[in-house]
Amino acid sequence: MPEIRFHVSPDGQDDSPGSVDRPFATPKAAQEAVRAVTAVMTGDIVVTFTSGVYHLEEPLAFDDTLADSGRNGFRVIYQANGYGTPDQAKVELSGGREITGWSTSDDGAWTVSIGDLEPRRLTVDGRPAARAARTSGLPGTVTKIGTGYVTDSGEPQSWPDPSGLEFVYPGVYPWSEARLAVASISGDDSSTTITMAQPAFDNAKSLYDSKWYGAGGDGTWDGLAAPSVLENNVAFLTEPGTFAVDRSEPGAHVLHYRPRPGEEIGKTTVVVPVLETLVSGQGVHDLVLRGFTFADAAWSGPTRTGGYLHYHGNARHEQGEFQKIDMGADVGYVHVPASPVQLPANVSFTAVRRVTLEDNHFTRLGAGGLLVEDSTDVEIRSNVFDEISGSGIAVHESTRVSLEDNLVHHIGTEYRGSSAVIVVESEEATVAHNEIHDVPHNGIVITGGERAKGTQVVANLVERSMGKLMDGGGIYLSAPQGSSFAGGAVVRGNVIRDVLTSYNFGLYADYGAAWITIVGNIVHGADTPIVLQVGPPLENVAFLGNFWDVQPDGEPPETVTVAGNTLLSKENFDKEVRADPAGADILARAGRRGLER
Repeated sequence: MPEIRFHVSPDGQDDSPGSVDRPFATPKAAQEAVRAVTAVMTGDIVVTFTSGVYHLEEPLAFDDTLADSGRNGFRVIYQANGYGTPDQAKVELSGGREITGWSTSDDGAWTVSIGDLEPRRLTVDGRPAARAARTSGLPGTVTKIGTGYVTDSGEPQSWPDPSGLEFVYPGVYPWSEARLAVASISGDDSSTTITMAQPAFDNAKSLYDSKWYGAGGDGTWDGLAAPSVLENNVAFLTEPGTFAVDRSEPGAHVLHYRPRPGEEIGKTTVVVPVLETLVSGQGVHDLVLRGFTFADAAWSGPTRTGGYLHYHGNARHEQGEFQKIDMGADVGYVHVPASPVQLPANVSFTAVRRVTLEDNHFTRLGAGGLLVEDSTDVEIRSNVFDEISGSGIAVHESTRVSLEDNLVHHIGTEYRGSSAVIVVESEEATVAHNEIHDVPHNGIVITGGERAKGTQVVANLVERSMGKLMDGGGIYLSAPQGSSFAGGAVVRGNVIRDVLTSYNFGLYADYGAAWITIVGNIVHGADTPIVLQVGPPLENVAFLGNFWDVQPDGEPPETVTVAGNTLLSKENFDKEVRADPAGADILARAGRRGLER
């Protein structure tokens, strides 16, 4: 069957025919050409991009009603030139804007006016820059009051643009990190009053209202007692490679950046993310995107709402009531959002079918990396996700989505409760042969519910999870995963190494998890490999034939089976597990395929 081919190049012209000799200049022009021929396609349509950075003026939005889908049994394929060969082109779709016109201040920092932009991320010569931060918290003796904080230090009164400040609360719940904006700072010689932005501060007090009675404590817990980290103020701009945005003049914000050694004005490229969506798909089918880098996108949610009130996974509170979760008189209680909102992603697909994303790089993104929801038969394979503020890959309420051979690392750089991979109430999802390392909380999360069933979590390699927050694991599962073992979730052949913070678990079945078979996995370097007593309790969960280096605590509930597992020594674990034929086989199969190791 004949293919239709279009070509795109940074040196092209949008009024060209899109041929190899006369290519288009932008993805948008190529998309319009595709739409004109999908109705009569008799072979795949292939759009090929030559190397370069394509700065998107607006999101690249695929919509079935606008003829973006493949038809007649064929696909629409957008790909890098030479895809799959050693000469594959390096193609970047960027939502950023290069910033020029810098000047140098007296202390060596660079400054530039950026209009009404207020970026939370910055890319300098392809590398992320960090927001200027004070990591020692508020100075002086700090007291929380109804509207914010009082300290006996006068130092905060010298900080410029106090309304640009953001306070960070790691461990506001052990598995959560909150971010809250400051409204104003006032005071005199003896004290400083810091007034927090509303209604975010009052909402935070309601959400993080809790009691904990563990380890013989009196139940006192106040995660908002004082912020641990303060971000985005010129007063904190001391480290090379950091930036701050001064918003003192509305519509004339000033970006401050302290350069790294070797960076020079006029030679160094600085990019501010502008678009909040790079690529989206609505209802499309038979579409392939492969060989792209998706980079430099923003998310202004915390700025718009006065904070990021994280609860668990990708869930946060923006508005509405709260529910009290009583965990028992001897344990305590927490509050959760009654109507949680999920973290968005800079690349997202909704209600799509037969869509493939392959060998792409998701990087320098300000929300989540990729979100697939209410979709069927989606393949996400051999992609790389890194330097992302939120989660790497999120799948919500979908059917037959496969996540295979992906690499996810250094995500959750801003929203640290985010997971590398999260699958929510989906059917027949496959999470297999992925590699995950250096993430702040859970590696893989599988959340159950009425729709969830048939999930396969197979042969993944998860290393150095739980790098920042507590109460999570390398692989985390919650709620019922079906109605029988035959239709439930299977977690098999995964390798979990080095679950870092305290109070963590390798294979964590939690919060009423049910109908799960956890068989033939390896856990090395967690506080404990599994947990057996949770609330609501586990039901119909089997831990069979696993290898670990710590004996699990306690007795399993009546319908939970723990059998045939092998306890190896911590000191010689690697040697001993490789000496066991079953253990050696698990190690050999885990992680991405087709790589030389």
